Amino acid sequence: MRPSSAVVIVGAQWGDEGKGKIVDVLSENFSLVARYAGGHNAGHTVIRNGKKFILQLIPCGILRLGCRAVIGNGVVLDPMALLREIGTLREAGVSVKGPGAVSSDSAQPNLFISNRAHLILPYHRMIELAAENAPGRVKIGTTSRGIGPAYEDKMGRRGLRVADLLDPALLRKHIANACAEKNMIAHALFNTEPLDADAMYEEYARAAAQVSPFVCDTAVLLNKAIAAGESVLFEGAQGTMLDIDHGTYPFVTSSSATAGGALTGTGVGPTAIGSVIGITKAYCTRVGEGPFPTEVQGATGDELRKRGNEFGAVTGRPRRCGWLDLPLLRYARMINGLSWFVVTKLDVLDELAEIPVCVAYKVGGKKTAEIPAHASGYERVEPIYEKLPGWRKPTSGTNSLEKLPPPARAYLQFIEKETGVRIGMVSTGPDREQTLFLEEFPAQLGTARGTDPVKARA
Repeated sequence: MRPSSAVVIVGAQWGDEGKGKIVDVLSENFSLVARYAGGHNAGHTVIRNGKKFILQLIPCGILRLGCRAVIGNGVVLDPMALLREIGTLREAGVSVKGPGAVSSDSAQPNLFISNRAHLILPYHRMIELAAENAPGRVKIGTTSRGIGPAYEDKMGRRGLRVADLLDPALLRKHIANACAEKNMIAHALFNTEPLDADAMYEEYARAAAQVSPFVCDTAVLLNKAIAAGESVLFEGAQGTMLDIDHGTYPFVTSSSATAGGALTGTGVGPTAIGSVIGITKAYCTRVGEGPFPTEVQGATGDELRKRGNEFGAVTGRPRRCGWLDLPLLRYARMINGLSWFVVTKLDVLDELAEIPVCVAYKVGGKKTAEIPAHASGYERVEPIYEKLPGWRKPTSGTNSLEKLPPPARAYLQFIEKETGVRIGMVSTGPDREQTLFLEEFPAQLGTARGTDPVKARA
């Protein structure tokens, strides 16, 4: 694998793998961090100097001086959520400035929003909330923030983009037409109250003036940066198994959460990407409905949830917990073309005497290496487990591979052997410093770190 200054970070499970911290740690070495999919239904949690930041739309690079944060065209953008997030960051002392800002300060622009990103409007939330709660509907477990309906309108070629938000006449006409249609549909199907198109226009016209300074053609920005030799980190949302094409359909998100989404979601060509990093927890979690072969019920699942603080960063919903699923990780390796794994929350397993790991699936009494295409196919899956010895020693805060207990190192080596993907980085706690690296990992990213890397494998 050649070193590259263009790297994709992708979740290798069902999301919530801790991508926020990993992007934050690695962003020290990158000039730009670009978000390529999803909306404000996904939260990335970053702890900096003991202070917690929950970022829903703005990439984690915003927290690094000299790093530019980019919201790509593949993201669906709620202008109100964006402005709230900008306000929260500024209140915390973080500079947030767009390329079109008029100000007397010397701060450089650090937030760029694609003029081609599609918008989430109140009628998207109305439709999704009503549909999710309608009698007889299969519950997907959405956050009801309008993500799915916004992507539906995008694919139906009736969406409103950021560039359109800045055109008052077009904005008024679009909102009037959309409200007439959506109000009729929502009332007929779900008996909901209609939305006021005039009030909506006034609210979003005001928001447009505040969003405008951040808007530009981000595809041009990113391609120029890569051509100039600058380093770019592409930040995904959710995870591989929530991808609209490759996940556990229909219990998935509405966008391309896999590495391929980084290309379509930013306008960067495939030859620009040098490596793809998959983030996986040392165990497994899932939020919402849908298949979960290795889910653990009862006291053990509750203990994993408690030790891992497994509650949604945005919604607060408790996450379902289970054991590491290696067939799933092998699938993620194939779909994303993974170059490396980063393992998070290793310390959550510290107190276990033994750790079951799913090494294969059995369907109808026969061992299989394939992931079911139908969600119902998972009902016939029987996980085959191999039990590994636990370490019963604290690993929290460990920043060197040699300092890990031997069974913990053996656990990581087992994951590598079974998936065929090397582990370049391990997180042993929520803070930036609670991280250990293999020396060759940052080197292969074409970056260099000031911290002491792990110099050898045990």
